[in-house]
Amino acid sequence: MRHFLLMVGLLYFCLTLESVAQDRQIIPDTVLIAGDTLLMLGDSLLIDEPIKEIFWKTGGNYNLNIQQVTLTNWAAGGASSFALNTGVSLFANYKKDKKVWDTQVNINLGFNRQSDRDFKTRKTNDNFNFVSNYGREISEMLYLSTQIDARAQLLEGYKYSRPAGSENDVRTKISDLLSPGYIQSSTGLNYRKTYEKKGKLSMIVSPFTGRFTIVMNDSLSNAGAFGVTPGENVRAEAGVSFAASVSDFQLMENITWKADINLFSNYESFGNMVVNFNSIVRMKVNKYISTRIETVLIYDEEVFIRQEDGSSKQAVQLQNLINFGISLDF
Repeated sequence: MRHFLLMVGLLYFCLTLESVAQDRQIIPDTVLIAGDTLLMLGDSLLIDEPIKEIFWKTGGNYNLNIQQVTLTNWAAGGASSFALNTGVSLFANYKKDKKVWDTQVNINLGFNRQSDRDFKTRKTNDNFNFVSNYGREISEMLYLSTQIDARAQLLEGYKYSRPAGSENDVRTKISDLLSPGYIQSSTGLNYRKTYEKKGKLSMIVSPFTGRFTIVMNDSLSNAGAFGVTPGENVRAEAGVSFAASVSDFQLMENITWKADINLFSNYESFGNMVVNFNSIVRMKVNKYISTRIETVLIYDEEVFIRQEDGSSKQAVQLQNLINFGISLDF
């Protein structure tokens, strides 16, 4: 009788083990997320729950850089100063089947304060960039894409000068919130390629592009600033565009490069390009400290830059910042 019960027990155990094995999935050499249950069996993973696919990838970076110089009874001359530059970069990327949707936001602000001048605190950096690209796969690296590109500033901007014979500086408002602001919408072909451990490349050519220049400040609008018709708040253009971006491209160990360029040509004056170029070289010291070299280049023939002699002319706008400070990835 005991032998019979032992045989029945062994048979029941074998059937139960077989049933459990059929209900579980064994995935060799693959890391997968399955609820809160994950068991290791040799070189394989034993999973009790259905596999959860991950479609979203999100993250960002915050940086803060401060410089202070304090002088008291300093025989060599000079002035005390304080400088602050800060920025945040966020991204959210989605990929499922043949659909991709990449979105990124960059916001930067910088100020400088010097004790020996009029208008002691002045803005040194101010930009807001938003880019969102949605595409559907045509081939392995080619997508039909629609992209929205929005660029603006957040605070008032001034031109500082000192008239001849005057001992005081004067300032003239030359920009403001959404004065200017630029919105560009384009549809075209997008080439995308990811390089192993070397970053990602994206290029989009669009023969169907709409570009809108916004000037919400009434005084700047009445002056026809940034190419709008005097008294109007929006200037609409149709043309062709080319945009390219490189993200997280590793130049060497702990040194990465991120850059994007956007070219637009109006059909009415085809060949004359509006250029927006941004580049960031990041040299990481450790998890919390890094050095950033940021370069921004802009050219727009509709923007006239006020010169020291009071005249205005078309010119290349160039901004270069070298920052050393706190950098947090999340």
